[in-house]
Amino acid sequence: MLQLAFIRQNRDLVKERLAVKHFADVNLVDQIIELDEQRRKTQLENDELAAKVNAASKEIGMLMGKGQKEEAEAKKTEVAQYKESSKNIADQLSALEQQVNELLVRLPNLPSTLVPVGKTAEDNVNVKESGDEPLLPANAKPHWELIEQYDIVNFELGVKITGRGFPVYKGKGAKLQRALISYFLDYNTAAGYTEYIPPYMVNEASAYGTGQLPDKEGQMYYMQADNFYMIPTAEVPVAEKQEALVPMCVV
Repeated sequence: MLQLAFIRQNRDLVKERLAVKHFADVNLVDQIIELDEQRRKTQLENDELAAKVNAASKEIGMLMGKGQKEEAEAKKTEVAQYKESSKNIADQLSALEQQVNELLVRLPNLPSTLVPVGKTAEDNVNVKESGDEPLLPANAKPHWELIEQYDIVNFELGVKITGRGFPVYKGKGAKLQRALISYFLDYNTAAGYTEYIPPYMVNEASAYGTGQLPDKEGQMYYMQADNFYMIPTAEVPVAEKQEALVPMCVV
């Protein structure tokens, strides 16, 4: 989630980067800053009232010590009025903070300044290529035919067990999955990365902090009993944690 201080200090940059991402409601930036201005003014009013309460409370003690009870009672009434006003302002402050936060979580992360403007694959920039492009023979088969030919993935069984998008790997297909995972981990740990196995479920705060909520709620599996969400990618459980600052590879 974008930090409020960053948005305030970089209003034009934030709006420009959101436009590159084709974010539909760029005006949210102005609304957030305007609401935050109101919040800051309200916070100042609350702080000033708190200072008046403290000063008047000390004065009451001095008046009581001098035997000026009537003046002290008048000050007590004044303090009570300050506290009532402070309660109302505190309610306003809480409402403003909630409004600001509700708008903040609707802003996506900003794309890098290296990301080109565009909407289609043709607008992408090829940054790097490695290796030789394979030349397939004329009789080469697509992967879905090879899967069927070697009987290594059973899509129909996966549909019966769960639904579309949940294949069942079998035999050499299952072995290939394990081998690829082991290769990835061995290759990257040899390069200096640390292997992690994070939780596959996160709480609501982590989902908000990584931008999955509130707009992607319908795309995440939700466990109502515990208020947990299944992670869509490994970035969600590690992105906000201190460990994310060191090289890592995630299972």
